Amino acid sequence: MNGTGSSRRESTEHADEIGPGVLSRASAAIYRCLVLGLFLAVAGLPTLVLWTLLAPEPANVLLFVAALLPVAPALAAALYAQRAWAAEPDLSPARPLLRGLRLNLRDTLAWWIPVLALTTVLAVNVLFAEAVAGGGVLRPVSAVLLVVLAVWSGHLLAVTSFFSFRFRDVLRVAAAECFLSWKSSLGVLSLLVVAAAVVAVGSEAVLLLFGWAFALSLWLVVRPVAADITARFTRSD
Repeated sequence: MNGTGSSRRESTEHADEIGPGVLSRASAAIYRCLVLGLFLAVAGLPTLVLWTLLAPEPANVLLFVAALLPVAPALAAALYAQRAWAAEPDLSPARPLLRGLRLNLRDTLAWWIPVLALTTVLAVNVLFAEAVAGGGVLRPVSAVLLVVLAVWSGHLLAVTSFFSFRFRDVLRVAAAECFLSWKSSLGVLSLLVVAAAVVAVGSEAVLLLFGWAFALSLWLVVRPVAADITARFTRSD
């Protein structure tokens, strides 16, 4: 599949505006985290509001899943921005976030909407398995498929955040990376477990408050994926 895609990179328009001192670098890192946290909080606010208003009933599973629509585009923008910050630090961290959102929105939604639709079906299977024949098998199978879908979505985020591929190649590359970058797959799964634990022990608001930490951790997890995709599937410009 080499030569079918190219790397999506931040344009080099600004020099390094941050001083070489430790204090300057630390202040810039804190500033980036604050901007990232605010961006994710704004993007995730509709999800939080809908989840707060909805009653925790199986009948509302479709609405709960649909409320996740802004999540993937926001995380894709966060990943794009973090690679841009690492490559070219400056004092305008919001600019790569907004650029990443603009560049990645269509490609991200192209797979995220079908993923949410499939998630709804699988969640309904888990919640209502006893209502159909063979439910004892349907529930665990659907639960496993939900986990696989979640891990695959993590790799899909890496592909669409950093690269320009044809849609079918996005799906194929992400599926391949689930195995080729299996350590990152375990990392994605671990982050999902932590996020679920935070929601279970605390609330969705706590997870949103620490969204910046989740995004930073996700960047560390998918960096090897981006490097492997660059080496295996992209052409040199």
